[in-house]
Amino acid sequence: MSSFFSHRFSVAPMLDWTTRHCRVFHRSLTKNAMLYTEMITTGAIIHGKYDHLLFNQIESPIALQLGGANPTELAFCAKKAESYGYNEINLNVGCPSDRVQNGKFGACLMAEADLVAECIDAMSNAVNIPVTVKTRIGIDELDSYEFLVNFIETIKKKSGCTHFIIHARKAWLNGLSPKQNREIPPLDYDRVFKLKHDFPELTIILNGGLKDINLAHSLLQHVDGVMLGREAYQNPMILLGVDKLFFDEQPLAFDISSDKMVEKAILAVESLYPYIENELSKGNKLSHITRHMVGLFTGIKGSKQWRRDLSELAHRPSADNRILENALLHIKNAR
Repeated sequence: MSSFFSHRFSVAPMLDWTTRHCRVFHRSLTKNAMLYTEMITTGAIIHGKYDHLLFNQIESPIALQLGGANPTELAFCAKKAESYGYNEINLNVGCPSDRVQNGKFGACLMAEADLVAECIDAMSNAVNIPVTVKTRIGIDELDSYEFLVNFIETIKKKSGCTHFIIHARKAWLNGLSPKQNREIPPLDYDRVFKLKHDFPELTIILNGGLKDINLAHSLLQHVDGVMLGREAYQNPMILLGVDKLFFDEQPLAFDISSDKMVEKAILAVESLYPYIENELSKGNKLSHITRHMVGLFTGIKGSKQWRRDLSELAHRPSADNRILENALLHIKNAR
């Protein structure tokens, strides 16, 4: 099995958010962070009307997150993804949505550790890239530390998997929406820290509720890596600090409104012009790309006008890079 890319910092898989356009944008802000696709089901890959696995090589390092519970289908999709150039396959054992539960995968699989192990084993035998698990700390009443340990140990023993991304909340499979499941069950970082302490041979990545990258970096004394989700998406400028802090190990006094950071963000947007032109030439819409960029300048002078331009103008049939150029002028002129 090939060696892992560094997982010291990664951006979480987020349904409808971490699309290929989003990942190209995020890659313009950080060269080293591990990026994850939104969850893609085995059914979509096998029976979909278009190719869900396509991505741009500039997104690498990139992991495919799969949703499914059939070992044969998962192995087929993992092998196909490896042929496309993905660097990792990740199995979703954390999503609590009704749709996912109806498909018998996601967080409900925490109650079926043997099946998860069978799925991981099948994928690992089919590919030469790492296969990992993203899970919660528990589900419903199955939320003790002992339950989590048994779940992890079963998977490790029966599949050989030693890499786990753990959202430090349990999931309620009934009564809470996915949004509520991200907010209502309390965070329990200490349980994840204890897991790493008790099983130092495991690679443990902490996910859930992380917003400040300096604080997130400080948690590396307890775990092997951290994964940010919604904060990285809604306030993507924080990604500009990731490479220095997490990969160069240089202290970061991160002032999001500093001229240096704003200039970096402007250059990142401008670096995307060739990619956008190419996508538009294929018939794709500007708004499909820029919707992921709306929050880039949050808190910066001119950001209101930036958001307005992208929200109101990017969907027009004739929209092209001139929309971005003009929107950037609001930021440049306000400096």
